Amino acid sequence: MPSPAGGAGRYAPSPSGELHLGNLRTALLAWLFARTTGRRFVLRIDDLDRVRPGAAERQLDDLAAIGIDWDGPVLRQSGRLPAYATAIDELTDAGRTYECFCTRREIQQAATAPHAPMGAYPGTCRELTDAQRAARRAEGRSPALRLRAEVDDYEITDLCHGRYRGAVDDLVLRRGDGIPAYNLTVVIDDAAQGVDQVVRGDDLLASTPRQAYLGELLEIPAPTYAHVPLVLNGEGKRLAKRDGAVSLSDQRALGNTPEDVVSAIAGSLGYTARTTAELREVFDPARVPEKPWILEPIGLFQPDRCP
Repeated sequence: MPSPAGGAGRYAPSPSGELHLGNLRTALLAWLFARTTGRRFVLRIDDLDRVRPGAAERQLDDLAAIGIDWDGPVLRQSGRLPAYATAIDELTDAGRTYECFCTRREIQQAATAPHAPMGAYPGTCRELTDAQRAARRAEGRSPALRLRAEVDDYEITDLCHGRYRGAVDDLVLRRGDGIPAYNLTVVIDDAAQGVDQVVRGDDLLASTPRQAYLGELLEIPAPTYAHVPLVLNGEGKRLAKRDGAVSLSDQRALGNTPEDVVSAIAGSLGYTARTTAELREVFDPARVPEKPWILEPIGLFQPDRCP
């Protein structure tokens, strides 16, 4: 996985609260992938939604505490609105967008109709007339802006999953409240930061073909993807704050150090290391476990480790 000159990996948390051990593990994997393939590593705060005061600063502190460093300033999406507007204007000028007045309930009902693709927007507003759009505005509906997709699916190549073909629908580019949507912002921001390698949780794999297709329309090359297994709780569900002592501050309160946390994460990946520097020396991107890490917080440092 050699990197072109100027290539970078990244981590982009939402400042909605503390990072839990699953977040920290994914961040560490993204850092390891980047650093062991000659790339820069950059950070971005996805702060267009769900912002908790002080959360971003605590997240950055926790990343630094476990030994993750980064290159250049931290990018914040809230300062990037003109860039998103420019991309939307480009797509609109090319005839690739349309207004959508559907409510969430209407979309859910349409998605459960017979023969509807799972989770895909059915194009209800795609061919509305001017009069129909005016009527919906008169009802007080604020339209979202959707991409007029010209394909039903799109194929990507993922380092962990191989060739993957996923559905592409008329995804939202700008929400009804005027906020740019994630599938747009992630493509624009990765390009702006020179990101050519995206390592993130495999729960996001299904949305990646949409982003790669949108990037193609904007003449942005798709990065190298690696969707890594998540950390799950003892019930096999995605790890969450409610599962107990799952944040770095929780572990510190129990007397565990950041080095202990790194050691546990390293163990879940099949390595023995207590610092990120030690882990970097032995990490092999081709050896990422295929299975999730099942985490029992009480037994954090004796986990059921992936092969």
